[in-house]
Amino acid sequence: MNTTTTLPVVARLTMLTLTAAGLSCGSSGAAPAAAAACDASCRDAAALLGLRDAIKEVYNIGLSGQPTGVEDAAVPMCPLGGTATVSGHATSNAKQGSTSVDLIYVFDRCGYSNIDTDPTQVFSLTLTGTISESGTIAVQPSTTTALVFQSASMTITGTVYSPPIPYDASGAGGDGDACTVMLGQNGNDLAGALCGRSAGVTL
Repeated sequence: MNTTTTLPVVARLTMLTLTAAGLSCGSSGAAPAAAAACDASCRDAAALLGLRDAIKEVYNIGLSGQPTGVEDAAVPMCPLGGTATVSGHATSNAKQGSTSVDLIYVFDRCGYSNIDTDPTQVFSLTLTGTISESGTIAVQPSTTTALVFQSASMTITGTVYSPPIPYDASGAGGDGDACTVMLGQNGNDLAGALCGRSAGVTL
């Protein structure tokens, strides 16, 4: 008999991130050279990687392994400043090896960064806004992750790539207005629209 468990969840937490130390090395010509090596699509891909990793980190810290019932965890700040919250429902299906989610994430100037030997996976970003996540998260190899992420108002600012390139996804022209996000994840492929332009990344 196949059974499911529904988890109404409200979690307040911070994300574990690597520090951004060492991202600003290089000569005075490093930024123009980096910009030439990493075009607009490359920069958007790094930002999407940062956003997806941040969402995953919030989920793993706040929800993964939690028992049935209302959850409430709080840590005052993200390591690089700001906060993140997650609320909603997660339904585990042990027989299928998957978890169905309908969650809302709220980022408030939450800093998240990553350092990697691959320059396209380096970022130091600040996230602000509300984004939803719905669909299925694979727990076993027999199931494929299939998710939809949507936000009517999101800002992603900071730097991407190494050596670092300034990044600002906060509305057309970088005028400070938040931008919309519409993304779909199928397995390790994440693609859709960011601020009205096509964007994607392999996770």
